[in-house]
Amino acid sequence: MTMKERTLLLIKPDAVQRGLIGDVITRFEHKGFKIVGMKMLHMGKELSKEHYAHLVSKPFYPDLEKFMTSQPIVAVVIEGKDAVEVTRLIVGPTNASKAPGGTVRGDFSNSTSRNVIHASDSKETAVKEIGRFFRPNELFEYELNDAFLYASDE
Repeated sequence: MTMKERTLLLIKPDAVQRGLIGDVITRFEHKGFKIVGMKMLHMGKELSKEHYAHLVSKPFYPDLEKFMTSQPIVAVVIEGKDAVEVTRLIVGPTNASKAPGGTVRGDFSNSTSRNVIHASDSKETAVKEIGRFFRPNELFEYELNDAFLYASDE
């Protein structure tokens, strides 16, 4: 049996403030992904600089840091077949005003800087990002079982 692929999602402050956490997570559960880790946290400036190291020198970084550290975020690790690639399709393009309807960004955002969600962009990045936000004991192994999910109470 091959190990299922994992990827990281960060539900950003704008989505948390707008009460979209459940709506966003539901998209991935309905697609068949399994949540193996989830927590709400405050992204401090150091964690922001580490996570967005590739953007720190960009002129828009101070605004990005201010936004990402302003309110809580929800970090989620999902697992499933082709998790990174499929997640990127579900999320939609970074520029949310160009994201098609049916994607998370297309349905919930119209901004590039306030675009609801972050998703790892490659398998390698996913491994690094998951390690940045989760300790191994915060990730869980379990089986999804349709019989359990739809069992009768009788």
